[in-house]
Amino acid sequence: MSNARFTRRALLGTATAVALGAATGTARAATQVPSLWREFTRTPYTHPQIPYIGGAGARRHPRRPLVLDVRRYGAVGDGVTDSAPAINRAIAAAGRAGGGTVLIPPGTFRIDDVIRVGHSGVVLRGAGSGRTKLYATRNLTELIGVYGSRYGGDKSSWSWAGGLIWLAPTARWDSLVAAIRAKAWPFEGWTGNKRDEWRQLTTVEPARQGAWTVTVADPSRLRPGELVLLRLSDDSGHTLLEHMAGGGPGPEAYYWDDKTKLLSYVPYEWPVRVAHVHGRKVTLERPLPLDLRPEWNPQLTTHVEELTGSGVEGLTLEAVETPQQPHLLDKGYNGVVLQCAYDCWVDDVTVRHVDNGFGLVAASACTLRRTTVAGRGSHHPYFCREGSHDNLVEDFTIEQRTVPAPVNTQLHGINVEGLSSYNVWSRGDMRMGTFDSHRGLPFANVRTDITVNNDGRHGGDANAGPLFGARFTHWNIRVTNGRAGLMKLDQLAPYSATVGLNTVTEFDQIDVPDFTGDLHTRLELYGTTDVVRPRNLYEAQRRL
Repeated sequence: MSNARFTRRALLGTATAVALGAATGTARAATQVPSLWREFTRTPYTHPQIPYIGGAGARRHPRRPLVLDVRRYGAVGDGVTDSAPAINRAIAAAGRAGGGTVLIPPGTFRIDDVIRVGHSGVVLRGAGSGRTKLYATRNLTELIGVYGSRYGGDKSSWSWAGGLIWLAPTARWDSLVAAIRAKAWPFEGWTGNKRDEWRQLTTVEPARQGAWTVTVADPSRLRPGELVLLRLSDDSGHTLLEHMAGGGPGPEAYYWDDKTKLLSYVPYEWPVRVAHVHGRKVTLERPLPLDLRPEWNPQLTTHVEELTGSGVEGLTLEAVETPQQPHLLDKGYNGVVLQCAYDCWVDDVTVRHVDNGFGLVAASACTLRRTTVAGRGSHHPYFCREGSHDNLVEDFTIEQRTVPAPVNTQLHGINVEGLSSYNVWSRGDMRMGTFDSHRGLPFANVRTDITVNNDGRHGGDANAGPLFGARFTHWNIRVTNGRAGLMKLDQLAPYSATVGLNTVTEFDQIDVPDFTGDLHTRLELYGTTDVVRPRNLYEAQRRL
């Protein structure tokens, strides 16, 4: 496919119309279309600073006719009866039937176990986040066991993994739980606990970032609609990692060999559906995220069975209120997690009093919409890690904590790490937290149209490598307390763009760039508030 998917006239026309129509006050009357937007319309898939994220998020699936009410399976909304077994029985029945909707009516349903969505096409639906509540009494350490870190130390992996509502393929969830209980701390992604559950489908010829069609050696095992992994391995010179960082003298001079945690994240694995197969030409559902070069052994492979077309809607998950644990020692009062999920969603869901709120773990093409993190304060309100790509988090809220933060705890915010790419956070109201680029070389991610009280801190081990790869974009960001940390990217992230940011100043966590020399960054409309048009970078790309 070509860049004909966009028309420059339509892009600029709409942006101008939005700008002219938005003059509702002094600040809005001065709306401006930055030069970066005009450049992007000419090269939407290959722009050096702004990634194409217009295809991020899930596609809605037709609803299965089967509807199951959890009360038929023994659930009682009295706040006292343990309804987890009944809810899980209803979910399992929908899964055996090939998919369906599991209804939870208004009321408070106590759950003493994990709620597991493990089959494709299953939607867990409450009556609305203000009407249906799941009250969780136990944490993941109690329910599954102590979960140590595969990188050593005394950290609890429940600090960044797992949820009390956990969407993951049944076989994958079973294997993770078995490994945790055996204290064989697993990898969490698409190719199994030891990253060995895959086989090659075909090798792929060299191609450029942004291409929709690739040439393969053997198309015989590829089918339209099939989900495959694009797998890229690094070479001894770490040129793949350099490419993710934008290339050039800075990344070439960076010392990669001692970044053991970062090196554990490669090969880079990118799930994508096959759209068309014509001879040896294969068209993908999304444009290539990176160049394909022979030295990286590009190939399409199998993976563990995915969860697809499943979701959670219209409920609140409230954990029993306990004090927040010291940093990295979370017990696992976690919210909703999507793992090895493709094209799944969460909509109108609130989590309260959780250690970690909403998680994307090796999840791709998923959407979190109208979600809220509330209550006593969270370590990671949102986390996006372990190679999660093409996801959308929109209309999200992080409420101010209801109790003071205990000593030695940590607050991050909207997290991204572990080679995760092309994810979007859009239309956010962050009353606490920060833009937590958590090392591990995430790249090509976008935060747009967000108001943030920037009082959190980013994390990340030194051996996880750089904070940023190339093509991070912050577009129309309103920092209410004027703190700079990780908001203004022009002196920090390579090949990045900061557009439409009010004036900010440094505070106690001051970062230095990981790469030396010219970062090739762009800064436009700095010192303004909400004047940039288009106002929302994701919506502008999506609409057009």
